[in-house]
Amino acid sequence: MTLSLDLTAEGARAMPRSLAAEEKPSLIGLSRAEMAEALVAAGVVPERQAKMRVQQLWHWLYVRGVSEFSQMFNISKDLRAALAEHFAIARPEIVEEQISTDGTRKWLFRFPPRGAGRPVEIETVYIPEEGRGTLCISSQVGCTLTCSFCHTGTQKLVRNLTAEEILAQLLTARDRLGDFPDRDTPAGAIVPAEGRKISNIVMMGMGEPLYNFEAVKTALLIASDGDGLALSKRRITLSTSGVVPEIYRTGEEIGVMLAISLHATNDDLRDLLVPINKKYPLKDLIEACRAYPGLSNAKRITFEYVMLKDVNDSIEDAKGLIKLLKGVPAKINLIPFNPWPGTNYQCSDWDTIEKFADFINNAGYASPIRTPRGRDILAACGQLKSDSERMRRVDRLALEAMMIAGHGEA
Repeated sequence: MTLSLDLTAEGARAMPRSLAAEEKPSLIGLSRAEMAEALVAAGVVPERQAKMRVQQLWHWLYVRGVSEFSQMFNISKDLRAALAEHFAIARPEIVEEQISTDGTRKWLFRFPPRGAGRPVEIETVYIPEEGRGTLCISSQVGCTLTCSFCHTGTQKLVRNLTAEEILAQLLTARDRLGDFPDRDTPAGAIVPAEGRKISNIVMMGMGEPLYNFEAVKTALLIASDGDGLALSKRRITLSTSGVVPEIYRTGEEIGVMLAISLHATNDDLRDLLVPINKKYPLKDLIEACRAYPGLSNAKRITFEYVMLKDVNDSIEDAKGLIKLLKGVPAKINLIPFNPWPGTNYQCSDWDTIEKFADFINNAGYASPIRTPRGRDILAACGQLKSDSERMRRVDRLALEAMMIAGHGEA
């Protein structure tokens, strides 16, 4: 039986946050240099202490996972008060938590408007497996790509998520799963990375990560920082539909594992399934993949291929896939299509999927069939969507005027 927990206070869904209230800047999502600059600029610490204080804060935020300055016990009471006065490190609001019959969890997080007119909501999914746990993280509220088989693509882009909001999904999930060390762990103790509930993260949630490159880059570099969250870059995968210029930048500036949302082996079909192909056709996409730094049999690009009945699931399609990827160290994930309300596509028959996989395997490529997870809570690949919509400018201005006048405050 699916378990769904509504974690919002009664009536809170209907009450927008006051747009007149000033948001304190968050320390989450700042690089070390940016954090030092912010502390000094706010007059919280003198410049000569900034580096030392950043190291302290970094440990509390990303190793111990605290969400209140009051829990930073090796920092003086006066400094904790000053930090709390000028900055925020609080977690986002968890509107709802759903737990699938297969153990998959999906959270609905709410973030401030930040230009969208009203608070926005995104979904994040945790998938437990034997020997690993993967967190699927969103990068945007909605999406611009309109891939025809994807539920998220039916939600227009509302706004990009900040680096703070991207990291907050990981931090909050680790909170909910008990994945941070106990608060009474001695300061300076070595905290093992093995045995984590969240061992891998994938940028495969709502949105196109490479259309929010700077925020995603900042968040992933912090997530892989050895003195903080310390996730290996080999355990971080960024999935893109094919934003070719930023694929080159991803390899050079982030260095995480790459996944390509492929789904077709010729431009005509991919133009229909993944419309960004009209701008960056397969020839350019595969060229960028070949140039990705460090590729080898041990570091392969993952190509995601959704199995759509009578659309892209023939043996001829499998032959085209082998020809397209020739010479690219690759793994091909076959994804049984996950239905969602209003779609016209159907999942390929299981026998067809297995024959397709066998052909790919016999050609020398690993082609695991992804086990559908969390379908009962619409948490499977391509099913994520929230109710957030960008307000029309006239409506947003009217709401802001109302808030400033002191009406409708939460």
